[in-house]
Amino acid sequence: MSQRVCMSLTMITMVNSTEPHGLSNTSTKEPQDNIKNPVYNWSTEIQGIMLSSIFYGILISQIPAGYLSGIYSLKKMVGSALFLSSLFTLLILLAAEFGEALVIICRVIQGLFQGIALTTQQVVWIKWAPPLEQVRLTSLSLSGLLLGPCVVLLITGFICDSLGWPMVFYIFGACGCALSLLWFVLFYEDPKDHPCISKSEKEYITSALTQQVSSSAPSLPIKAMLKSPPLWVISLCNFAFFWANSFLSLYTPMFINSKFHINVKENGLLSSLPHLFAWIFAILAGHMSDVFLSRNILSLLTIRKLFTLLGLLLPALFSLCLLYLSSSFHGTMIFLILANATGSFCMGGILINVLDIAPRYYGLLKGFTNVIGLTGGLVASTVTGVILSQDQDSPWLKIFFMMVANNVISLIFYLIFAKAEIQDWAKETQNSYL
Repeated sequence: MSQRVCMSLTMITMVNSTEPHGLSNTSTKEPQDNIKNPVYNWSTEIQGIMLSSIFYGILISQIPAGYLSGIYSLKKMVGSALFLSSLFTLLILLAAEFGEALVIICRVIQGLFQGIALTTQQVVWIKWAPPLEQVRLTSLSLSGLLLGPCVVLLITGFICDSLGWPMVFYIFGACGCALSLLWFVLFYEDPKDHPCISKSEKEYITSALTQQVSSSAPSLPIKAMLKSPPLWVISLCNFAFFWANSFLSLYTPMFINSKFHINVKENGLLSSLPHLFAWIFAILAGHMSDVFLSRNILSLLTIRKLFTLLGLLLPALFSLCLLYLSSSFHGTMIFLILANATGSFCMGGILINVLDIAPRYYGLLKGFTNVIGLTGGLVASTVTGVILSQDQDSPWLKIFFMMVANNVISLIFYLIFAKAEIQDWAKETQNSYL
């Protein structure tokens, strides 16, 4: 996520305008050194395509990655994907020197490998997470999707100001390469193979998952999957969640810059706050969900609906507050933080719901729902760029209203059709055919 999002802030110093209709870029106090900070003449439409192009690659790789995760080594798939994503991060400056087309191609290829890592790393929990700890462990690992933008926005402004924007890509690319090496050394696919956990813990994990881990390669009931309302409402809510998350991740720096016209360091600090609180909320959501389940306070279906309700409705409400009740700097920042952070409640809802209804096909179906979700992210970032370039009067009003409408409509369908028990077509005793 650090590699994916860092361009949203470096874009302010990479181009001579991030404002619609060619308004001057006021995000820096002094002229940029063209050697340390090359500046390019890219339109807002091109900037929107660049920011969204990584989603094309992620989109393409989701379903193949989910299917192959049940066949090939997760250790090799995740580690190799992270390394290659990091390699293409290092090549961004070189690509930029040859033109915007090569940057877009580089970002698409980077997205291919990020999509593989995104899907396959979640399949790890099929063998590692006991049912009463699934949401806690999954939300903790997925919280990195929220912590990444927080870290990158926090320090990118300082790197751009002191070392130049190219160093942002060099630093995060190098960190990714180092992390991939650590993954190969420290990760084990199965608790039985891990040398550092006790025998009792191994037995506890494996015994808790006896009904979840399939003993043989399952056949794929494609028709039953495509006719499953619970799967489709999860996908629809993923569309809304990724739309909101991608828009807020990629365009928060531009929104803050358009409202307050501050320098890149201050912009980075302010832009990181929504992601910091989103990360905290994600961890809390995971713990709260598992507490409700382990103490039988609420049924599993009620928990999933409750957290999805909070994760989609609250961002919509705070976005409306951001538009109509935030006349001051502090009011704007408070509502922007709350709109971003409360979306993390989905960690205890739709983002884990696939594991409830079809644990045997989790990798494949997670890839499928991610495809629908990332389509929302792709459309959101592209449409936002187009609206910003064409609407002179109230572009942010239209953009936020689209996000609110997506959240509310998808939430209504989820509350009607969602399920939390294993579906008939996903049970191991059933013989399923294409």
